[in-house]
Amino acid sequence: MNLQNKQLDWDDLQQERLEVLQQWPTGSEVDFEDGIRYIKALPKNRNFALRMREAKKEGITLTQPRAGVPVATEHVELLRYLEEVGQADLLPTTIDSYTRQNRYEEAQRGLEESRREGRALLNGFPAVNHGISNCRRIIEGTKAPVQVRHGTPDARLLAEVTLASGFTAFEGGGISYNIPYAKQVSLEKSIRDWQYVDRLVGFYQEQGAAINREPFGPLTGTLVPPCISHSVGILETLLAAEQGVKHISLGYGQCGNLVQDIAAVAVLDELAHSYLDQFGHSDTVISTVFHQWMGGFPSDEAKAFAVISLGAAAASLAKATKVIVKTPHEALGIPTKEANAKGLLATKQVINMLRDQVFPAAEQLEQEKDIISRETRAIVDRALDLGDGDAALAAVRAFAAGIIDVPFAPSRMNAGRIMPARDHQGAVRLLTPGSLPFPDDILHFHRQALERRGSMEGRQPSFQMVVDDIYAIGKGMLVGRPR
Repeated sequence: MNLQNKQLDWDDLQQERLEVLQQWPTGSEVDFEDGIRYIKALPKNRNFALRMREAKKEGITLTQPRAGVPVATEHVELLRYLEEVGQADLLPTTIDSYTRQNRYEEAQRGLEESRREGRALLNGFPAVNHGISNCRRIIEGTKAPVQVRHGTPDARLLAEVTLASGFTAFEGGGISYNIPYAKQVSLEKSIRDWQYVDRLVGFYQEQGAAINREPFGPLTGTLVPPCISHSVGILETLLAAEQGVKHISLGYGQCGNLVQDIAAVAVLDELAHSYLDQFGHSDTVISTVFHQWMGGFPSDEAKAFAVISLGAAAASLAKATKVIVKTPHEALGIPTKEANAKGLLATKQVINMLRDQVFPAAEQLEQEKDIISRETRAIVDRALDLGDGDAALAAVRAFAAGIIDVPFAPSRMNAGRIMPARDHQGAVRLLTPGSLPFPDDILHFHRQALERRGSMEGRQPSFQMVVDDIYAIGKGMLVGRPR
């Protein structure tokens, strides 16, 4: 495969589009011109990309839940409940696991069984199986903008169907929807498949239909150092921008230390603009997404609300454009619509109270921003060197060399040599740096931070710290200290 970060020729892509659309019968329903007309006719406040752009200008933080059930009428009812009762500013359509693996026949069986038995037998909405008309029921049955959220290494058909249906936001990327989700899929293949998606979005944009793209920021969601998720997000941003995408939301998964989280969001926005400017994409609109804690939750509802509220505070003080909200049933399985709405309301209350407050400038905040910025630049610049300045080749070669390394990822394309742990204040540091290309002073900073924690706890920094930290929040703490 001759992979490179070069805009795909739209005319040359048509044969591949025909092949993709033949993967499932609903592909024949895709009418590109009609999809463009439909999106352009939506009011601005119902277009996800334009709503995010305005929120960024206004300096406000929008709320969005995760949600998806298989039957269209029930999915619309769920989303209506979340926007009316939960006061969600933005809405999701979370796609089922079979669709994420392009297993459309199994998704169809699950959809039919769900209808027959009157209960959800899929863990999301099988958009490809539903086709254009049922997907448009979602857009027309709600007032808030709706995004497609999934986890698909090859999302080409899903993008064709949902964008033609009128969805104005599409999550994922060739790295962030491969490394944390798949074991055997090569980066060459997933990046190329997502270039198709991004070129499709870019072509819609060229016809005047604005669509938001969002790389998946949290990755594995388990003690991911900000520099790792930032590096992936920046490379996926460069890949998307090259294909003509103009509205990009960069995500970050909450680590738990308030200073580190606020610094990370601020630096993410700055770095994204810096690299876009460097590669000639200064007209790209960037916004930020803060994901509330993605790890283990307390089973007690009151404690779960505390975790949710800390994430809401961090998102608001960081001035993230959007916060992805968790529910108080996170530890118990799929939440009820009532629990989902309560998580949204708790988050909205915190955001409203903090809306006009500013996190004070402090030496610790500036130090954290400097560390994250230097680490991210070290990774991205080294990756681009390996890729001869090409972001696609940079991603493939950087993962092969361990220059980018996602902790606890299942992919065989990932080195898996780094090991994160918290320092004594709960910030995520590196116990084992693997092959990350950091200068000696940054490596010393990480060692010193963990040695200080070890000294306070009377133990040597070790893998046991990592294990303790993974389970800490579920047990009522941030730092996994021995009891």
